[in-house]
Amino acid sequence: MTRKQLVENIKAKKSFLCVGLDTDPLKIPRHIAEGPDPIFNFNKAIIDATAPYCVAYKPNMAFYESFGAAGWDALERTVRYLKENYPDQFIIADAKRGDIGNTSKLYARSFFEHLDVDAITVAPYMGEDSVTPFLGYEGKWVILLALTSNKGSHDFQLIKDAEGTPLFEQVIEKSSKWAGPDEMMYVVGATQGRMFEDIRRVAPKSFLLVPGVGAQGGSLEEVVKYGMIDDCGLLVNSSRGIIYASSGEDFAERAGEEARKLRDQMAALLK
Repeated sequence: MTRKQLVENIKAKKSFLCVGLDTDPLKIPRHIAEGPDPIFNFNKAIIDATAPYCVAYKPNMAFYESFGAAGWDALERTVRYLKENYPDQFIIADAKRGDIGNTSKLYARSFFEHLDVDAITVAPYMGEDSVTPFLGYEGKWVILLALTSNKGSHDFQLIKDAEGTPLFEQVIEKSSKWAGPDEMMYVVGATQGRMFEDIRRVAPKSFLLVPGVGAQGGSLEEVVKYGMIDDCGLLVNSSRGIIYASSGEDFAERAGEEARKLRDQMAALLK
């Protein structure tokens, strides 16, 4: 999916919501968990209920890989279901890959050619040759970890060099030479608040994938105030607050309601 297509969908739906498919069979409603094909059937119901209100889905690979071949099969069918029934949705594989060149090249082939997602999250710690194999696929994106919202993010990401530049800014500045804003996005946690101003100083045109709104306590209003650009430039992710809004038989309906609430907030904040 190109940037133009993504932006057009954001404008049409008045939404920049990404729904995280962090599907855990231990947390999904019992009547689904005890039935056949629980992971896929849960995802299908969530997608059908939330698709009118979002522009992207982000399955987290760990939740599928932890169930071996059955989990990967459910993931493949989830992606296929999205592509066949909701082709306007931007699909992100939240894999956080990043390894030496030959290995990254095979990861890229797996996710972009076999699974055929639109984007993959990548960890930049090993540098240019671990990231560039994911680039160059037409209509595909790299989403590089920049400033995350987890507790340990301060261990490395905020370390400053002799000139006082924090590491996350150095990562963005360096990686922006490998690909432009039509091929590379950055992960920035919603709990970072006004630090979005620092992000926008070094990445003024890039899309940002923003987890942490909702259950993790990030403020949508702050993200928009300090992070939005002319064509939006934001994909705000919510996972648990939507997909686990209910553990009963109304789980899909409740998920749709929570997605709609976020969409309505976004519609009011869009420029």
